[in-house]
Amino acid sequence: MTSMPYRDCGYPVARPGRALTTIGWLMAVWCLGFAAANFMFEVTGHFARGALAAYAPGISVVDWFVFGLKLLGAAVALLTVTRLPRGVRPAPVAVLAWGAAALLGLYSLGNVLETAGMVTGLTGSPDQITLRSLGYVLFFLLAAIGFGTLAVSFSRRYDVGRRAMFLGILGAPVVLGLILLAIPTLLVATGVMPDLGGLGQ
Repeated sequence: MTSMPYRDCGYPVARPGRALTTIGWLMAVWCLGFAAANFMFEVTGHFARGALAAYAPGISVVDWFVFGLKLLGAAVALLTVTRLPRGVRPAPVAVLAWGAAALLGLYSLGNVLETAGMVTGLTGSPDQITLRSLGYVLFFLLAAIGFGTLAVSFSRRYDVGRRAMFLGILGAPVVLGLILLAIPTLLVATGVMPDLGGLGQ
């Protein structure tokens, strides 16, 4: 981050350095590439086949929701390293950046613990660990570090208080969890998909 100040949407801040800008663009590409997988699932009818075919409408709703989240993540990543558009305040961007870092961090922690469990034999066997699975763990871990870096830098440059950090870190997992619990419940209640109890049968 360079020390030369410039006025961004009325806020005098320091320009993000080249390395930070690169991280921001890489995180945006990461989100868009990951969102492309959800898009392909939908256009190819991936969930309309096999044992989960009866639940395809509900899975599709969740899949499109996640697709939207990833697009939002890409936008947030770019907002942290570019001039804020007129009318966009720093605090909400900081909350979203911290939220993305928290969600990816929690997911990465779960992946690391699962891998550790396999290594020690507590939750599986070391034979289950492959280069592909290790790459998957690293894939999300790097994204968590990337968004964490963006969140810290953006909050410092705009002098965003700790409230935004706490709201993002604590609020994002809770809100997302509630939404992902509410969506299947509503879909079952409206008859869009069968009761989830049938998954175990």
